[in-house]
Amino acid sequence: MKEITGKTAFITGGANGIGLGMAQAFCKAGMNVMIADIRPDSLENAKSHLSPFENSVQTILLDVTDREAFAEAADKTEKVFGKVHVLCNNAGINIFGPPYESSYDDWDWIIDVNLKGIVNGLKCFIPKIMSHGEGGHIVNTASMSAFIVTTTTGAYTATKYAVRGLSEVLWYDMAPHNIGVSLLSPGFVATHIHHCEELRPQRYKKGANIITGETAKKMDDMIHGTAMDPFVVGEIVLEAIKQNKMYIFTHPDSKEEFRENCEEILAAFPDEDSRSNSKELEYGRWQELKKIKEQYGPR
Repeated sequence: MKEITGKTAFITGGANGIGLGMAQAFCKAGMNVMIADIRPDSLENAKSHLSPFENSVQTILLDVTDREAFAEAADKTEKVFGKVHVLCNNAGINIFGPPYESSYDDWDWIIDVNLKGIVNGLKCFIPKIMSHGEGGHIVNTASMSAFIVTTTTGAYTATKYAVRGLSEVLWYDMAPHNIGVSLLSPGFVATHIHHCEELRPQRYKKGANIITGETAKKMDDMIHGTAMDPFVVGEIVLEAIKQNKMYIFTHPDSKEEFRENCEEILAAFPDEDSRSNSKELEYGRWQELKKIKEQYGPR
């Protein structure tokens, strides 16, 4: 998607943080943007922030776990702006604590938002993007936690690894349709994700492992003056869409740690083993993927 002027983007979690950063970057580039968010007050603030682009910005209240509402939002976007070319599955939440301390409601909530919310977006928008035949782009927001783990974020990391795997497969599936796929894996960005408990629906509150106000304040203090500006991230995403990049990283800080992880994983593979009879099958699968990359890539 080198030519994006006049194209339309739909962004979940778009009323603040990285979502708003993407919305601003897209608007400045001449795109139409539908901002979806679960916070009514944030939607109003976003619309005010983007008032210079009022003719190309609309907002819609959306809980990404509500499939019927998601489908209605997709239809409304088409009705307002016409063809949709870019989908940004950006909405996400976080839960802190060891996985064994997280309740079933904690797990259900974070999976429903971080993973199923993306699935809902793909199901609602991919057929619309494919139908007009002009190509498009999908951005799925993950995290550096999709590549490098840390303690007390087991549930969050599980969903972000899932988003990574889904996005990598999706790249191959979408390439023949001229639809690019990007996996956004930001580092430390100034967002409101640590205030997500304010949004937890009642149905997920039984036995919930609530993030305390004290924890949220500590994270606010950490963010102040140290985290990346989300509007900078928005510009990074815009350029990645134009260049059809599969992987979008924002921080170089974790590069060496990831390299070390890769080396440890490669070292764990066994040498050639006569007991294995899958070599031909694996080689065939690998060659098939290489052909797709050669035709449509590189990623």
